[in-house]
Amino acid sequence: MELENLTNLQTFQIAENKFSGHLPQNVCLGGSLTNFTAYDNNFIGSVPKTLKNCSTLSRVRLDGNKLSGNISEAFGIYPSLVYMDLSHNKLYGELSSQWGFCHNLKSLKISNNNLFGDIPIEIGNLSKLEMLDLSSNHLTGEIPKSLERLTLLLVLDLHGNRISGEIPIEVGKLFKLIRLDLGANNMSGKIPGEIGDCRQLWYLNLSKNMLNTNIPSNLGNLHSLVYLDLSYNMLSGEIPWHIGKLQSLERMNLSRNNLSGSIPPSFNERVHLRSIDISCNQLVGPLPKIRAFQNASLAELRDNKDLCSNHTGMKPCSSLGKKKRTSRKLILTLTLSLIFIALLLLVITCILFRTKRKRNISIQHRDPSSNSFSVRSFDGKIAYENIITATENFDSKYCIGKGGHGSVYKVELPCGQVVAVKKVHALEDEELDDNMIKSFSKEIQSLVNIRHRNIVKFYGFCSHARHSFLVYELLEGGNLSQNLGNEVRARDLNWLKRVDIVKGVANALCYLHHECSPPIVHRDISSNNVLLDDEGNPHVSDFGTAKLLRPNSSNWTSFAGTLGYVAPELAYTMKVNEKSDVYSFGVISLEVILGHHPGDIIEAISSFSPASGANGTLLKDLIDERTPAPGKQEAEELVKITKLAFACLRQSPLARPSMKQVCASLSKENWPSEGLFSTVTLGQLLEPALLRC
Repeated sequence: MELENLTNLQTFQIAENKFSGHLPQNVCLGGSLTNFTAYDNNFIGSVPKTLKNCSTLSRVRLDGNKLSGNISEAFGIYPSLVYMDLSHNKLYGELSSQWGFCHNLKSLKISNNNLFGDIPIEIGNLSKLEMLDLSSNHLTGEIPKSLERLTLLLVLDLHGNRISGEIPIEVGKLFKLIRLDLGANNMSGKIPGEIGDCRQLWYLNLSKNMLNTNIPSNLGNLHSLVYLDLSYNMLSGEIPWHIGKLQSLERMNLSRNNLSGSIPPSFNERVHLRSIDISCNQLVGPLPKIRAFQNASLAELRDNKDLCSNHTGMKPCSSLGKKKRTSRKLILTLTLSLIFIALLLLVITCILFRTKRKRNISIQHRDPSSNSFSVRSFDGKIAYENIITATENFDSKYCIGKGGHGSVYKVELPCGQVVAVKKVHALEDEELDDNMIKSFSKEIQSLVNIRHRNIVKFYGFCSHARHSFLVYELLEGGNLSQNLGNEVRARDLNWLKRVDIVKGVANALCYLHHECSPPIVHRDISSNNVLLDDEGNPHVSDFGTAKLLRPNSSNWTSFAGTLGYVAPELAYTMKVNEKSDVYSFGVISLEVILGHHPGDIIEAISSFSPASGANGTLLKDLIDERTPAPGKQEAEELVKITKLAFACLRQSPLARPSMKQVCASLSKENWPSEGLFSTVTLGQLLEPALLRC
């Protein structure tokens, strides 16, 4: 209590201890505080309320705690502020434009929180800023071009957000930049060559985006570059010769792209290069004879077109050279013959061309949907023939699962990439006119463009007279239903993982409903359509399947939902909207907590009355006993999720929250607002204390 009355306090430093509880709210009561340091503790609750108007602050470090609250309401304008670090907390909300008026600020770090919204353009007013770290949040929008005014900036770290758009060429004006990390976002377009003007850059990470076209040769101007990661993009073309001239380069990752050609011989001089990964490309020819390439694992070299080396497990280059010499002889022998044959074929082709053209036009008008190829791909190599060949005409030995819409096959393509192919029933027999075909193609493109960390990547759809199938990213962790139904896997899904699964599904649906234009209604949310990766992260699959299977129908209700997850209004109405998905999300949320489908409990909720709440079953008696009992914090999360689930399961669609409201509540530490959830009163069933150990 004494700390609440320190009216002349100027410095408050209690960092790197094990303090818990709440920070003193009146720490700047006297308006004299300049240094507030409490990092690496276990403080919870809100930021001290007196900090908002504490204009004397020059240094604040509250990172490494569990502080919560809306960041836009907790801080104000600080004319003397030099250093601010709020990283690794649970703060949420949008970044205020007021940060742009802290003109003396040199370091602003708010990573690993739950921030959302755009980066304010006013950040470009911080002319003295040297470090900007907003990584691992949920920021959206584009990188503001106003950042070009941050001429003293040394570090720009925005990785692990949902930032979209292109990398602005204005980044090239940040001449003092030494670290640029834009990885794991939704950025597209090209890599601007202007980045090559940042001559002091030593760390460059643009991985896990949707960048395409070629790697600009200007990156060869980054003579100080030590770390380069361009993996998991859609880059094509050859590796620039100039990259091999980077004398300081130690680590390089170009994997999971569509790079072609040979590795430039300039890499033979890079003796300081220690680590490389060039897997999953289309590279050919010999590996450079330096340690990084010769000591690389097969996993770092695999799935290329025709690389050779004395490396164990790879094709020796001697056989490749012999093959080339043989090919030259064959080409020389056959050239004259081919010329003669070509001339002969040209004459025959001219004769047949007109006849075949008329025939094709006739067939096209008769059945335009019989051979409608709409396969689009991240590497441009997925095609109907490749998939048929890779599965040996859909042999059962490649089948890894069966669902309501068809069977799923594991397919390794000629380029080395492995995908999941869902073979479905052919399209309806009704013919599609030109407008329908255009609409169908547009629908596919919109689904292909969807990129979200909790949504399975959709690569394309193919409709053919013999087979129709969808092509997805392959996740081999099984679906949620399989994991909850398996004793061993269910025990591995601790409560922290289960909470993250619920939040991941919520984020995916929020993205489909509120960030896609037009909004996308999933129509079939169930535990079978939530896939887990190797780390247990959830990925929603089969979005948009109903429309793809019936492109000429105005009604999709025949495909809308799995028994036990379908919203009750679908029994008497033909309308499917976002609130149908909200209901299904409520079922999944309870299923994750209970460890099984909550059929009987849903019936109890629908007939629940406040008067009967006192005699209800305790939540601690319902949760999955295969997982160790939750701690205090986990228990509060479970109660919050349960309360949200009940709101989502309301009989009336209009009474259910939107997925945007659900996500906002899940990202907060406090309970959902009473205005939205006041009718969900379950007496003792919802008391947090009942779940505490």
